[in-house]
Amino acid sequence: MTAMTTHSPTPPGAYGSPDPAQPSVPERLRGRLRTGFGLIGPRHGRHVLSADQLDSLALPIGDDGVVVGVDAEGQPAVLGLNRPTPYDVVLIGSLWTAQVLALRAAATGARVAVETGRPQSWMQMVHAMGGGQNGMAVYDVGRVPPQGASAGNPVLVVRDCGMRPPRGRVVSGPWQAVLTLLPYLSPVAPRLMRQARLVGVQRVSPDEAAEIGRTLALPRADMDSLPTLADGVTLWCADRDRQYVMTQPTDAETGLLGTPRRMD
Repeated sequence: MTAMTTHSPTPPGAYGSPDPAQPSVPERLRGRLRTGFGLIGPRHGRHVLSADQLDSLALPIGDDGVVVGVDAEGQPAVLGLNRPTPYDVVLIGSLWTAQVLALRAAATGARVAVETGRPQSWMQMVHAMGGGQNGMAVYDVGRVPPQGASAGNPVLVVRDCGMRPPRGRVVSGPWQAVLTLLPYLSPVAPRLMRQARLVGVQRVSPDEAAEIGRTLALPRADMDSLPTLADGVTLWCADRDRQYVMTQPTDAETGLLGTPRRMD
């Protein structure tokens, strides 16, 4: 009698044999990619917080831009000058403060174009930065050419044109902010303040403080504080927000511009 051997059928998928009912490895990978997952990597537990734990999560979120000083709590105060929309700033204050802002804007990668009737006051900065090849150029009043600002090449135009600055040929636009410096309050100041997105005010006389307070709708306490502000302190006002900021120079800024001062 011949012994017969019975062979059991190989189960689908065993020893690498394909199982027609299951998708192949490439198909499974394509499916994972379609659902938003990448390649298969190490298995880790998911990073999940319960609703009760959300309050304990603290993230250092803030604006980016130029550090203009520190606030009343000693925290950095940052002014975002590089914006995709037009941004006009008026500073009623000192040349020293405007120059520090220009230096710091250039340090963040912005090109600075200075329109001024006193170029000798700015040339030391230009020479210190490489003779105009490293982000700063000085022009006579009314002679600022188009700057070609873009997201990768933002521009800050500083208008240091005295008490009655003429209307500028180069205005604010996408990625091009304009900072207008007024040493004191002038007849054109209320109009400029109303048009500006941000206004900075340093120490002024009581009469000037009253006029600025009416234009910006400042509380009485802020209005009374303006004639007493120390050198280097600025009250920055935007819409209904107000913040006192102390601009503290670095050693390099002190060596180039001197210490903070209200009078130029």
